[in-house]
Amino acid sequence: MSETVVHVLRHGEVYNPDGILYGRLPGFRLSELGVQMAKAAAQALAERTVVHVVASPLERAQQTAEPIAAQFGLPVGVDERLIESANWFEGKKVSPGDGSFRDPRNWWVLRDPVTPSWGEAYRVIAERMFGALHAARIAAEGREAVLVSHQLPIWTLRRYVERKRLWHDPRKRQCGLASLTSFHFDGAKIVGIGYSEPAAHLVSISPTARTAKGA
Repeated sequence: MSETVVHVLRHGEVYNPDGILYGRLPGFRLSELGVQMAKAAAQALAERTVVHVVASPLERAQQTAEPIAAQFGLPVGVDERLIESANWFEGKKVSPGDGSFRDPRNWWVLRDPVTPSWGEAYRVIAERMFGALHAARIAAEGREAVLVSHQLPIWTLRRYVERKRLWHDPRKRQCGLASLTSFHFDGAKIVGIGYSEPAAHLVSISPTARTAKGA
């Protein structure tokens, strides 16, 4: 049986001048640089046999999928399973260095880093992403598919497939803006995982790449 590849793409940089954790909030679109990141990802896939493109319903993911779908003459599908994870801090300004995690008013939310207590359970994220991954594999049997999602769901999926514990240090995620985490299938079996950063040259000049929130 021929190989099937499902590329899971993180969206590009988002316009977020107020620096909030935007999560699932509507209205957060790609910045001008983020649009260029999406085009770089599309260019990296130009010689591939992509027959299926699906994205999270959030604007930034849909925008990132558009240049890929356009170059292959495909529609952009929507899969709710690819959406960003739910987070109690959504809509708030919060980062490891701003004191939010030391504020006693937030301690009850941070009580359990394993599940975690502040948002959607890692296990739930992993299972919905795994379902979307296999749906794309079936749709692109013998060729290639692209799924556009968000950093935490993509990284959780990868750890789930690699049989690693799901809770982790977010600073150590290998999932840059507009990066591709590629799952290689032999039939229904995952036989390899690749990773690439086609927009690395753009990420390097992004003032927000290291602190992107709700990505």
